[in-house]
Amino acid sequence: MTSEEPELREPDMPRTMKVRQRALRTGWTTGSCASAAAKAATALLRTGKPADHVQIALPSGNRVTFRVEEAALTGGRARAVVVKDAGDDPDVTHGAHITADVSWLDRPGIELDGGEGVGVVTKPGLGLELGGPAINPVPRRMITHAVAEALTGTDLDSPPERPAEPGTGRGVRVVISVPEGERMARKTTNKRLGILGGISILGTTGIVRPFSTASWRASVEQAVSVMAAQGEDTLVLCTGGRTEKGAMKMLPRLPEVCFVEVGDFTGAALRRAVQHGLRQVVFVGMVGKLTKLAAGVLMTHYTRSRVSTDLLAEITAEMGGSAELAAEVAAANTARHAYELWEDAGLLGRCGRELCRRVAGVLERFAAEEAGGELAVQVVMVDFTGERMVSMYGRLAR
Repeated sequence: MTSEEPELREPDMPRTMKVRQRALRTGWTTGSCASAAAKAATALLRTGKPADHVQIALPSGNRVTFRVEEAALTGGRARAVVVKDAGDDPDVTHGAHITADVSWLDRPGIELDGGEGVGVVTKPGLGLELGGPAINPVPRRMITHAVAEALTGTDLDSPPERPAEPGTGRGVRVVISVPEGERMARKTTNKRLGILGGISILGTTGIVRPFSTASWRASVEQAVSVMAAQGEDTLVLCTGGRTEKGAMKMLPRLPEVCFVEVGDFTGAALRRAVQHGLRQVVFVGMVGKLTKLAAGVLMTHYTRSRVSTDLLAEITAEMGGSAELAAEVAAANTARHAYELWEDAGLLGRCGRELCRRVAGVLERFAAEEAGGELAVQVVMVDFTGERMVSMYGRLAR
């Protein structure tokens, strides 16, 4: 069987992620906890008064309250600790003591760094500065926003979509640390990705939802059923919140019910679509998920599948890339790294379209061979904001 027609695989979920007899609790990302700790420490530094609880803004604009586990002021440094509650997600950082140390600067601004237990970025492909702390862009904005609120003593009206302006007064240095973070990181893929010495500070919504559970799969299937019940015929599957937001901008004429966050459960969504007699599917995703799908993997949880950079190297060669470039792509650290190599070589659009073509072929074949129906599939690859279309393949009937 060639890479053009890979074996279709839909791995079962890990044993620890089977159905539970009760509803699954959501939790908070390390980014949310770091933001709360940073705000508590900054407020303590400014006022000299420790707080038992602190409120922060999520990227959605909703405000949530966190309990402050510890708070101490020593000289010119304030420390606050928030204990992470990951809900019912099988997260290695559940119970971690997310710690912020805040001290004054002699200049305006908010300086953010990582301390003990926060990984250091050593390889490209993560969208983070090499040598810098593994604190992802959304958590960075959330932390900056929370600290700016603490410095002014007021809640900012806008959600933390972009870094808050720190004002013209004294600035602060914020260091996020996670005791035992290096030990926790051994149970993650961080080392393989070039994140050394600790965990990553993650999160795009601030909320941990148990995406990789049977309950989430059931919610995907239910969303498809609800969409079909409305009489709509075009299902838009999005890999997450960012891609869903971007897809809604790309397809403004479709009602909201047509858009489903599919997470890792593309196979389950396609089966349900065929059951309801749907005929058209648009799949919107970033390069990592698309690569797994192009390899024939229909349940894409990270514990059950890996990105095939060999597949991406094959596409590179077929689309006119040099042997040297194909070798670089094959050795890429992540799918994002391969994406960046394509972009630097001026091949992103061409290679991206070929990747989308292969994904469309896999999804249509899965619908026919595994679900027993026929689907017309359009695949869109978006950038890492989720809002800009990079490549597309397929045309839907109107």
